[in-house]
Amino acid sequence: MGMVKTVGLVLHPGRNCDSAMFTILKWASERRVTVLGVEGEADRIPAQVDSVPQADLAKRSDLMVSLGGDGTMLRAMRMSAGPRPPVLGVNVGKLGFLAEIDPPEVADALIAIDEHRFTVEARSAVCAEFQDQRHLAFNDVDLVRIPGLSSSAVVELTVEGHPFVRYAADALIVATPTGSTAYSFSAGGPIVSPMVEGLLVIPASPHSAFNRALFLNAAEQLTLNVLPTSGELAVEADGNVVGHVRPGDVIEVRTVPDAAQVVRLGKTTFYQRAQRKLRLTGSAEAY
Repeated sequence: MGMVKTVGLVLHPGRNCDSAMFTILKWASERRVTVLGVEGEADRIPAQVDSVPQADLAKRSDLMVSLGGDGTMLRAMRMSAGPRPPVLGVNVGKLGFLAEIDPPEVADALIAIDEHRFTVEARSAVCAEFQDQRHLAFNDVDLVRIPGLSSSAVVELTVEGHPFVRYAADALIVATPTGSTAYSFSAGGPIVSPMVEGLLVIPASPHSAFNRALFLNAAEQLTLNVLPTSGELAVEADGNVVGHVRPGDVIEVRTVPDAAQVVRLGKTTFYQRAQRKLRLTGSAEAY
């Protein structure tokens, strides 16, 4: 008996996902599997897909399938947090670093998953709490200066209740290991294996001599204090603006272990994907 009875679809907001979607629908019809979609995307999904509220998609799905790029995959992972059905990433976007397969591989992947021939890779999240808000991200939470409106992000890091270091920068990035290959990488941060649990803190375009990254254990308590010399800052979670903070505000940040499960079919390793997607070749002197 197959393990998948219900599949939840998460679509890229703009790209055409029809090819992969109709492959899923054909496979589901042959096996009497229910396919669900998000209500707000009802105009993009066929009639045989049942529309449900976004908050219910993960609860009702045995498997979630992300059709898009990394942004869509991150959205699917955020939606899956809690019930944690495994998420299969299908690259219909540009980068597709987090995706496991391309559209031509969808049918074979679904058969493998239904027959239990896959593994899941646990992914931790970062949770930021401020101003009675709570936001979850799988790549990063960032404090970002507002161009033309404010001065630098001037932030003090307190670790386990003890002030540690102050950064002045265009942005302060708090990334998960998953997010180490995203904004953090662009800011000069290291590549971190997704098998590690912890938080990577790195300044983007720092305005001070101290420009080093910091990696914290997942159990350590991190507090970000916006200092009096800072401008107003936008708070971003996985690239989406979720609020604003000002001097005197405090942001509590913590790791959420095993917040999502990503499907892996054993075709590539994390390092192979990193090498290919980031076009890593190494120093010319090494050749």
